[in-house]
Amino acid sequence: MITVLRTSAVLLAGRRFWLLPLLPLVWLAVQALMLVAGMRPSLEPVAAQNSLIGVPVAVLAIFLGGRTITGELDQHSLEIAYTVPGGAHRVWLGKLAAAILMLFSSLLLLAAVSYAFFTDFPILQSLYGATQGVVFYLVAAMGFATLFRSDVAGSLATIGLLGLNSLLSSFRVSPFWNPLMVEEADAAQMLAIAVQNRIGTALAIAAIVALTFVRAERRERMLAG
Repeated sequence: MITVLRTSAVLLAGRRFWLLPLLPLVWLAVQALMLVAGMRPSLEPVAAQNSLIGVPVAVLAIFLGGRTITGELDQHSLEIAYTVPGGAHRVWLGKLAAAILMLFSSLLLLAAVSYAFFTDFPILQSLYGATQGVVFYLVAAMGFATLFRSDVAGSLATIGLLGLNSLLSSFRVSPFWNPLMVEEADAAQMLAIAVQNRIGTALAIAAIVALTFVRAERRERMLAG
């Protein structure tokens, strides 16, 4: 299993794949410089889930998601994936698992740095919310890239969706919905909204993965042109 995950990570990001989880730290460095220079006010706990942790890792997720299936088109190895016993989806599931592990390690790193140097926040709640959003954009990028048969086009479409999400993050349908942004809600209402959001997003992720694999299994269409 470890060998499969490592091989999948190398296929996704090259032999130095272990460096990728460190890249979002650049975002935190920029935020720190802006705070020191007085270019932005101090950060509140509500900013931790998305502004400090979720969004920078989501950008990394979009890169990895776009390469999960259609990256093999550029490497001319997609046709080989179709010959794997049990179906090509086994290769793609291995890549998804490797991508999620890399992204989660990045999320943990950013959460630790954010908590230590920027602001206090509910760690488990914010980490779950950030992870949910990151995984959603991972599979969304995979889906768009497969639809357009291009990792670049898929990534651009997903970045547009992420930009729209930044305007709708307070709505309960958002993958990056943050309970700290909800005002004037009692405990029962908050629990109901949280359950709806978490279950709804999980179902959306599963549906995107299933539909993407169905599309990608159409060998003639994926290899056409």
